[in-house]
Amino acid sequence: MPQNPSVDPGAFFLTGGPIGVLLIHGFTGTAAEMRIIGNYLHKKGYTVSGPLLPGHGTTVDDMNRRRWTEWTAHVEQALLDLQARCTQVFVGGLSMGAALTAYLAIHHPEITGIVLYSPAMWPANRMLVLTPVLKYLVPKRPKKGASDLTDPQAESRLWHYEYEPVAAAHELLKLVRYVRSRLPQIVQPALVIHSTRDTVIHPTSARRTYAGLGSKDKELVTLHNSGHCLTVDSEWEFVAEKTYTFIQRHSGGPSASAS
Repeated sequence: MPQNPSVDPGAFFLTGGPIGVLLIHGFTGTAAEMRIIGNYLHKKGYTVSGPLLPGHGTTVDDMNRRRWTEWTAHVEQALLDLQARCTQVFVGGLSMGAALTAYLAIHHPEITGIVLYSPAMWPANRMLVLTPVLKYLVPKRPKKGASDLTDPQAESRLWHYEYEPVAAAHELLKLVRYVRSRLPQIVQPALVIHSTRDTVIHPTSARRTYAGLGSKDKELVTLHNSGHCLTVDSEWEFVAEKTYTFIQRHSGGPSASAS
């Protein structure tokens, strides 16, 4: 259900305890992808930020005018805002948001830990490598294929574009290439969660990302009943629980009394 009028695509900020969690959405999506996980973590006592990336939640044309460095600058600022309020900050991201999470981890070793949901370091779309040329011929393309989500209600929790902005896809390519070559520089504790039903990223993307991480403390979790947006799909509660357990373990215990 693209551009769902019943879903708020905007950013959210949930004030809680001294431990912060930054949750970053994916390509052509919005903060709505991270809202359920964010609410879950907030109820556990954490301060949670879910920014809306530039060019998202507006129009395809707007997104096509954006550069990948605008996305990195935006999440950098969101991280700084959380760090000003919190004693520790964890970062988690879905798909392209996972690539942005990795970017932050590379440049901010003070981040306590990271969670990579359906990491798009190696996307399944083979046309992505053609976007440097294709963007001058076709500004946008309809998204193809049926949804890989298993929960019939999952789409109703999302807000995303019906078309793929091709120039923006080239920017995504630049981002993932930057991050892939620097995965060994990431040393923070890391949790990688993916699903075997995911049709958006390459089947080996999560495992290659996990293997490439320089983190000594890392865990790979494989789901079998979720699509790409596993933060809103059938197993979202398990995903939220694994995220909470990871944060709790690496933050030294509960962040605060549950709100």
